[in-house]
Amino acid sequence: MVMVKSIFFFIFLLPCLSWSWSWSWSCPEYQKEALLQFKSSIFAIDSSFHTLDSWNSSSSNCCLWDKVTCSSPSNSTSTDVIALHLSNLFVWFMPSKLLAPLFLIRSLRVLDISLNFIEGQIPALGFGNLSNLVHLDLSLNRFNGSIPPQLFQLRHLQYLDLGYNSLQGGLSPKIGSLQDLRMLNLSSNRLRGELPEEIGNLTKLQHLSLESNKFSNAIPEIGNLTKLQRLSLGSNKFSNGIPSSISYLRELEEIDLRNNALSMKIPADIGNLSNLSTLRLGNNKLTGGIPVSMQKLNKLSTLDLEKNLFTGETPFWLFDFKYLQRLYLGGNNLTWNNNAKIVPKCMLYRLSLRSCGLEGEIPDWISTQVPTLTFLDLSNNRLHGPFPRWLAEMRVHYLILSHNKLSGSLPLALFRYSKSSVLALSSNNFSGELPKNIGDAKFLTILMLDRNNFSGPIPQSISQISGLELLDLSRNRLSGNIFPVFDPQAKLVYADFSSNQFSGKVPTTFPPNIQILALGGNKFSGALPSNLTKLRNLKRLELQDNNISGELSNSLLQISHLRVLNLRNNSLQGSIPKTLSNLKDLQILDLSSNNLTGEIPSQFVNFVGMIEAPIQTSLPGPDIFISVTSQLYSPNIEVNELIVNWKKSKQGLSSHNIDMYFLLDLSNNQLSNEIPASLGALKALKMLNLSHNKLFGKIPTSLGDLQNVEGLDLSHNKLSGPIPTAFTKLQQLTILDVSNNKLTGRIPIGGQMNTMADPNFYANNNGLCGFQIRVPCPGDLPPAPKLQDHDNKEEPWILLEAMGIGYPVGLLLTTGIIFFAGYFNLSPPSNSHRRRCHHPHRLIRQRI
Repeated sequence: MVMVKSIFFFIFLLPCLSWSWSWSWSCPEYQKEALLQFKSSIFAIDSSFHTLDSWNSSSSNCCLWDKVTCSSPSNSTSTDVIALHLSNLFVWFMPSKLLAPLFLIRSLRVLDISLNFIEGQIPALGFGNLSNLVHLDLSLNRFNGSIPPQLFQLRHLQYLDLGYNSLQGGLSPKIGSLQDLRMLNLSSNRLRGELPEEIGNLTKLQHLSLESNKFSNAIPEIGNLTKLQRLSLGSNKFSNGIPSSISYLRELEEIDLRNNALSMKIPADIGNLSNLSTLRLGNNKLTGGIPVSMQKLNKLSTLDLEKNLFTGETPFWLFDFKYLQRLYLGGNNLTWNNNAKIVPKCMLYRLSLRSCGLEGEIPDWISTQVPTLTFLDLSNNRLHGPFPRWLAEMRVHYLILSHNKLSGSLPLALFRYSKSSVLALSSNNFSGELPKNIGDAKFLTILMLDRNNFSGPIPQSISQISGLELLDLSRNRLSGNIFPVFDPQAKLVYADFSSNQFSGKVPTTFPPNIQILALGGNKFSGALPSNLTKLRNLKRLELQDNNISGELSNSLLQISHLRVLNLRNNSLQGSIPKTLSNLKDLQILDLSSNNLTGEIPSQFVNFVGMIEAPIQTSLPGPDIFISVTSQLYSPNIEVNELIVNWKKSKQGLSSHNIDMYFLLDLSNNQLSNEIPASLGALKALKMLNLSHNKLFGKIPTSLGDLQNVEGLDLSHNKLSGPIPTAFTKLQQLTILDVSNNKLTGRIPIGGQMNTMADPNFYANNNGLCGFQIRVPCPGDLPPAPKLQDHDNKEEPWILLEAMGIGYPVGLLLTTGIIFFAGYFNLSPPSNSHRRRCHHPHRLIRQRI
């Protein structure tokens, strides 16, 4: 962006500005006073401000001040201030109203106030006064609100940069009135809605940057922007196809449309863009094959087609581009001709062939990319065989080979003099002990060796990698009871050693900086260590499925930022300390399947993290560590899910979205007494499981206030009384289990309770009734019919009259039937006929 600004200034603005070499003329007094007032306003809020020390009243000519440019003299004795270069004044807070004095200098043609942390709305009337502006840079501030329409009245503007603010609303069709505009940057704001078609009127536009907003719907026709060199619309919500008119923009050098929802095929004529050097279409829904016309893009240096729906065979002519440096094809439905021979004509810096159908050993043509190749992603293929020695010696900075079938031990050369920042070998068949020289990889930031068959101890040298931030050794067969001792200054944030065979006491030899520590699924024993307190920044602690005994340690209480605590399936005993509620940020607490006794502390109401979603930043996940790779490409890094009992089964909660889950599981213990009514205050809870304890008394009505709860399990206790009618307010409820208690009365009707109709979830409560279990309640029986009084005095006469008429008529009909039956059939009836005569009676009885 700095280079873009410089180019525009010297090419388009320098001819417009005349520099004065004779300083016998000075700026007008009112302009000088305006500048001094601006400086004074800043100094009033920041007395340490010294950036504009040359601005002082003792100097009569403000044209000599820093960051000020004046026009050449005319016939008068003064020159006007025409340019202010006030970028990065080292002020950490500046209200937008402080800009007011600058709006008095109507001769301004260049105003750059970028990177100043200016807050508030863009002053509409003030900028409307600066009708001579050619260059306006407000980027890298904190402006909010909408883009004022007065900016679209500055008809001389050639350069407008509003990027990296917090602007909202839509983009007005009036943008089309700025027909001299060469550069428009609105990136990294919160703008939304459709992109107005009037943007196609900016026929002099060369750079258009609208990335990282929320623009949606189709990209308008832009075929008239024939001078456009850079088109950046990435990270929005654009849909439909790429406009076919894009192939008319023959001056285009860079296209960035990644991270949208674009569909359909790449325009077939995209190969006409002969000047194109960068094409980024990653993370969309584009279909079809890679167009053959792209073979004509001889200047192509970056091609990103990652994470789309492309099909067909991967064309190997992609490797014939002489200038190609970055090629990303992963995450599509492309196939790979494993029998073809590739002889690249390019020297790649970055290559991603994730999920491209590669089979066999790692292709040796990749070895021809020494020494330029720094990024290689071959994950999610069907590669097998040992780790090639030539690859270990290539010193690739980012190497991702996860989800293949590679086997054997890791070569020592992989870590000797390694330059790697990311090494991801998850989900393969590697085996043997980890190399003892693993600590030689001094530049590692991410090391993922999980889901393999590594065995033996963790090399002590691993603690020497001071820059390591993410370490995942889970789901192997590693063992031992001595853990590496990390330096207190180490940067380790995420460490996962779960599902191995480690034993001994719970290790605490990690740096204080660690935030996620997963030690579940091992053989750790003994009490919780008291020096857990030194891990004061822990936010997620997983110790489930071990053999930890003793009582819940008070040392946990001093890890004040803890948000996930999983101690499921251990041998903990004693009562739950009331002081556990001091962990106010907890949003997931799993103490299930232990031997805890006593009552559920009513102080759990202090779990603020379970009352409302926390405001803190997200727990560290893979995205936090991607910064080490590049702004241009994020590798496919996956960290393990958090396994919990969720809706009656074990499920993994994604580490990407862990902030969405709120759970309290105290099941399978020996807890007694009543359920505290204060639990009803934990309104963020999605799962509450108190099953398989010895709880008694009534179910608190306050549990009906758990407005977000999806699963509520109170089964296998000694609860009595009715199910609260307040449960009809639980609109998110999908599972309710109250079986094996002593509950009585009608199951509530209404809301989600009408869908809670599985009888198994009410079983062994002899006093329950309701349509959900198909047991009628006493009040549900229909009332006996009542005899009505007949007040009509004529009714007896009517009855007697009917009897007088009906009796003789019935007698005549019966006699006639008997006569005709005998006339037509005088022989005795057969047995079969008798049986048929009984059939109507059977039918009558069945109907009754």
